[in-house]
Amino acid sequence: MKLAVIGFSRGGCRYGEKIREYMNQRGHKCTAWGKGKEARDWGVQPVEEPLRSWTGEQFASCDGLIFIGAAGIAVRAIAPFVKSKAEDPAVLCMDDQANYVISLLSGHLGGANELTREVASLCHAAPVITTATDVGKRFSVDDFARRENLYLDNLALAKRISAEILENRSVGLYSAFECCSRIPAELSPNKRDGIGISIALNDTCDIFPETLHLVPRIAVLGIGCKKGTAKEDIWSLVGKLCEESKISLYSIARVATIDLKKEEPGLLAFCRDLGLPLLTYRSEELAEVYSEEGFSESEFVKSVTGVGNVCERCALKAAGGRKLFRRKQSGNGVTAALALMDYQVRF
Repeated sequence: MKLAVIGFSRGGCRYGEKIREYMNQRGHKCTAWGKGKEARDWGVQPVEEPLRSWTGEQFASCDGLIFIGAAGIAVRAIAPFVKSKAEDPAVLCMDDQANYVISLLSGHLGGANELTREVASLCHAAPVITTATDVGKRFSVDDFARRENLYLDNLALAKRISAEILENRSVGLYSAFECCSRIPAELSPNKRDGIGISIALNDTCDIFPETLHLVPRIAVLGIGCKKGTAKEDIWSLVGKLCEESKISLYSIARVATIDLKKEEPGLLAFCRDLGLPLLTYRSEELAEVYSEEGFSESEFVKSVTGVGNVCERCALKAAGGRKLFRRKQSGNGVTAALALMDYQVRF
């Protein structure tokens, strides 16, 4: 998680530095800033440009912004950049005496509510959270989707589900995966009428008359391709593979190939389209991968790469498994295979 903290006084910057140190120790990437003539003396990075310019840059590049100062400053700073709950980062505001931490924006999907509780605990402040499902201690589908790294396909339907829950009406639940914790009282696995939630890799199957699809991002795509393969050829095969496998493209969490292909332009462009990095493995690493069903081996591929199958081995290596979900498919100089990471539903 990439975070930016900004203070407007000595006290605010002192807390900003405390938050920065804590978050970086937790594995996040956090930078502490200060706005004011003495910011450099306060031990943080000074903001030289206008606050609006700084906010625009951080809003576009960070997962969360924390303002330590008046709430009005934060509201005016972020106002020109607010788009939607699906895109906006988490925004928090804390006074410079650490009395209160307020979740201002993107409480659920952006994780502002959870971050508010964490910062409040660190600074011994009172968390201020105003979203209705949190205040009423009810199940929140968008917060659940964020925590579980699920793709949520319809924000308007998610909002309606929250409204149903707040009116004490049950919402249907279907899960293609085992639930390893207690199902919230607001959800009914036996209900199939009205509105409901489907947790599955397939986002085209409507279990309910009105179905909100939550797609676990657990699919790993192993790829092999000839030199100079176009991005469009990769998309063509992957789209066909997902369609025939009845899984959503949004379920893909990782893309992997052999290190010989780490600079392949078409493959890198394909990964950029997906918004995912390209994982690469040496032939020696891939040779050690085991499959319960064996591999679709090619002597020609082995003579070039050192292993007889690239895509299947890469998929299993990146998924950490031993069984393929979909074996090698080929077309236009591209090979692709799918494996799934282990997943259980945790409410």
